[in-house]
Amino acid sequence: MDFSFSDEQQMLQDMLSRLVREHYGFEQRDQVRRSAPGFSEAFQAQLAELGVLAVPIDEAHGGMGGSGVENLVVMQELGRGLCLEPYLESQILGGGLVQALGSESQREALLPALAAGELLLAVASEEPRTHYRPEWTETRAERAGDGWRLTGRKSVVIGGQAAHRILVVARTAGEPGECDGLSLFLVDPAAEGVQRRAYPTMAGPWACDLTLEGVMLADDALLGAAGGAFEALGHQLGHAMAAQCAEALGSMQQACELTLDYLKTRQQFGKPIGRFQVLQHRMVDMTTELELATSMTILAACVADEPASQERSRQLIAAQHVVKRAAQFIAEQAIQLHGGIGMTWEYSLAHHARHLVMLGHRFGDDDRHLKAYADLLEAS
Repeated sequence: MDFSFSDEQQMLQDMLSRLVREHYGFEQRDQVRRSAPGFSEAFQAQLAELGVLAVPIDEAHGGMGGSGVENLVVMQELGRGLCLEPYLESQILGGGLVQALGSESQREALLPALAAGELLLAVASEEPRTHYRPEWTETRAERAGDGWRLTGRKSVVIGGQAAHRILVVARTAGEPGECDGLSLFLVDPAAEGVQRRAYPTMAGPWACDLTLEGVMLADDALLGAAGGAFEALGHQLGHAMAAQCAEALGSMQQACELTLDYLKTRQQFGKPIGRFQVLQHRMVDMTTELELATSMTILAACVADEPASQERSRQLIAAQHVVKRAAQFIAEQAIQLHGGIGMTWEYSLAHHARHLVMLGHRFGDDDRHLKAYADLLEAS
């Protein structure tokens, strides 16, 4: 099979690669990481100007109507540069949920602004006790006159510290553990009763914990039918998982390139350490894992746009698990082959390694993925 990019996809990759290389060096990233809002607003504006923010948005609302493969191209290059902009959370996951659940008036109000870079979204689906399972949501939304009253807590809302609007998953019916009864609400973080506590995550991007204390919402803050958000949320999380695989792939590629360059230049006993066969073998092992992760990332990108099914879920979970395993292996081996310098905070490899290890916990850890995969096999 031919897995090469189309001419348009290759142009997109080349443009992004050049943009990241010229405007997102390691020193600039380190300065951005240390200060609020936790990403470069100037770089975000460049992404908007070049149309990158419009890639996942449908053409009817000012976007490019990109598929999972276009998302792969974008996220791979952002991963290579360790870019901190919340592209996945805002454009892919947030935008995808608006497209899936929003009414036409809601789409018209949100999606063009999102594609133009005038709106930043975040998704608040995790809570202290959900552990990657949204059906255990405890945050409640109750009818209050013509609107809704929202009460609860959300944790690790990536990009939420700077988002203009936050998509909050809340329960309008049923009890924690039930899939039915989950709804999605558009919340203004400046509204009365909303509190945000911002912090940098271990992986690099900033996040916030969200406290909702009797937040009053208008009736049109609800996206989709009340109690009917679970399936759409699960499907869009699949898109996000595929995109995260691509982000990890870009970071793994960069870690492998840094390691290979180090093996060629570091001298010991009068010759480059890359001349020693045992280190060559370890570099080959890293490359093998990278190739396997590449194949699974392509698979994830190809199935992400398919309708919800057990087979789609199985393939996405398998891809996430394989990529996570490869990411941890490459991060550990890269540090081992570098030695002490691989842990130096002033060297980009240390940040790639940390990023790769923590990425595997964004949409489910090993226990969650293996349990879900076993359940899908049993049900098929």
